[in-house]
Amino acid sequence: MAKYAERTSVPVESSRGEIEKTLKRYGADAFMYGSDPDKAVIGFRMAGRMYRYTLPLPPLSDFAATPGGQERSLDAQEKVRDQVVRQRWRALALVIKAKLEAVESGIVTLEDEFLAHTMLPGGITVGEWARPDIEQAYISNKMPAQLLLGGPAQ
Repeated sequence: MAKYAERTSVPVESSRGEIEKTLKRYGADAFMYGSDPDKAVIGFRMAGRMYRYTLPLPPLSDFAATPGGQERSLDAQEKVRDQVVRQRWRALALVIKAKLEAVESGIVTLEDEFLAHTMLPGGITVGEWARPDIEQAYISNKMPAQLLLGGPAQ
C-alpha cells in the first residue's frame, strides 16, 4: 500500500507553516517548533491546554542501501531521506487538520481527540505517562493502580 504523500515535493517548512496556520484557524493561541536529527517537535496551546507532537525522523543510515540491497551514495541517501521527511510532515499536517475538523464538526471533543498528546505538568504527554501501564495491563489482564486510581502507583 502506498504511503500518503510519498512523492510529495512540498518543503518541510511549508508543511510546518500549514500546521501552524491550521492550528491558529481552529483557536490555538501559541505554537512552537524544534528539531534535531532524529525528531521534530511541535507544540501548541488551545483552550488553555498544552499539546505536543513528536515526529520521528529516520537516521540517514536507514537509506544506505536500496530495497534490493545496492549501496547508495551519500547524496542519494540524503535525497531519499529528505523525501521520507517531507512525507511525514505532510502526514502530520493531514492528521492535525482532520482531528481539528472532527472537533469543529462535533464528532469528538478536543480533549478526547488530543488526549494522548496533552502535556502534563512534569513535561511528558498523557500518552507517554500511560503507555507503560497500558502495556502491563494487557500482559497481566489487570487494571494498573496508576490508571485505576488516577495517580502514580505507590
